[in-house]
Amino acid sequence: RMSSSSLLLEDQLCFRFYTVVRLITRLYQPHLDRLGLTYPQYLVLLVLWEQDGVPLRHIVDRLGLNTNTLTPLLKRLEAAGFVTRTRGTVDSRQVILCLTPQAKALREEAEDIPSLFSCKLRDAGCAEGELSALREQLDHLIPLLETVTQTAGV
Repeated sequence: RMSSSSLLLEDQLCFRFYTVVRLITRLYQPHLDRLGLTYPQYLVLLVLWEQDGVPLRHIVDRLGLNTNTLTPLLKRLEAAGFVTRTRGTVDSRQVILCLTPQAKALREEAEDIPSLFSCKLRDAGCAEGELSALREQLDHLIPLLETVTQTAGV
């Protein structure tokens, strides 16, 4: 039986993550607005800027999103002129995603976004090394959460 204090909002780790995601998205949004992107679209482009011409499955695996979530997002990216979706030559059921010249040019404009994020945090008092320590902790936690959700059938 849970004690009543375990249901206090400030005791919830999940609420802290929810708040962090919301605030990070808010911090990124003015820069993404300038590029005409939403945060999820930016994440897709980050994957494609690393490796262009990949199957949809690659994006699904890298971002941990399902096809039903990605398809409308990719349609909007395609309509905006950032990606093309074509059928695979080996397997016609496979959708291949490629950057357009417009999206390739956008990469240069997006180059400064991660460093702007880090600089703003440092300016606000984030000590040197805190972000890399946090990244290491999250790199440890994420696979644990993936394992727990897979074994729990979630």
